[in-house]
Amino acid sequence: MEAVEKGDYMTQHMQEEELIKRIIAGDKQLFAVLVDRYKNKVYGILRGMGASHPDAQDLAQDTFIRIYRYLPSRREGSSFSSWVYTIVVNRMRDFMRQKKPVMTADEPGMEPASEETPERQVLQKEMQREIYRQMEQLPESYRLVLLLKYTNELSYEEISDITGMSAAQVRNAMYRGKKMLKKQMERKGGLATYEAYSK
Repeated sequence: MEAVEKGDYMTQHMQEEELIKRIIAGDKQLFAVLVDRYKNKVYGILRGMGASHPDAQDLAQDTFIRIYRYLPSRREGSSFSSWVYTIVVNRMRDFMRQKKPVMTADEPGMEPASEETPERQVLQKEMQREIYRQMEQLPESYRLVLLLKYTNELSYEEISDITGMSAAQVRNAMYRGKKMLKKQMERKGGLATYEAYSK
């Protein structure tokens, strides 16, 4: 039993590149580890871009199918997280072309961390709901840049690669998006929520 638990621990903490190599080599069950690492962030991006809860679940599943399919063709050594988010964003854009999504705030963008207290989890959910309500009013480019920066903590260079925008455009969208979001939150009396989110 201890050996199994130790093996599970090693799998969970395996370096990403090693994990990817083993999946490509045929150790397919390890793909579940990658899914577990990225599922909340993928879901959060999809929700933040306007997908409803059911659509986000379906799109996330489709995204991971694409990730698995294209994994062998990924350039080794490049940022895996940026590659994942590029697939997510492109999948969502395809979806938006086919069907205008309706953004709802019934579900949080990401599941709260298990170690947080119930009170903090409730507060975090409410903060995310309110932020997403206000972000719905932003232009897509502003909303996407803010999501990638604050929910996934990506660099400007990584966001540039994912969105196809230049680094200067990313910084400009970040500045304008934050300014617009702050104004909206001020009007709604939710400035404290915005400031907690944007730290």
